[in-house]
Amino acid sequence: MLFSDYQVGGAMWTGEGPRQMRRTVVFSEVFREAPSVMVSLSMWDIDHQHNPRMDISAETVTDAGFEIVFRTWGDTRVARVRADWLAIGPCSNDEDWEIE
Repeated sequence: MLFSDYQVGGAMWTGEGPRQMRRTVVFSEVFREAPSVMVSLSMWDIDHQHNPRMDISAETVTDAGFEIVFRTWGDTRVARVRADWLAIGPCSNDEDWEIE
């Protein structure tokens, strides 16, 4: 769950105008370099009386993790969001070796 603002009266549910929520993700294993990261919504619960506006992305991607960033604006009221992600990149392996 990225957030559940309707339960606590948070800004995504009660606010207006530009708003964002950031969540740090730490990989279970460090990649050899920053991977490609894809983020998608797996659940989006919104108020049906307002326009649905949203943007979700991965930012500050490093070999150790990244930030999921969810943005909305205008009068959109977002109750809760769940996001899924996939990171693809080279991982370290015990059989890796470098020739000098």
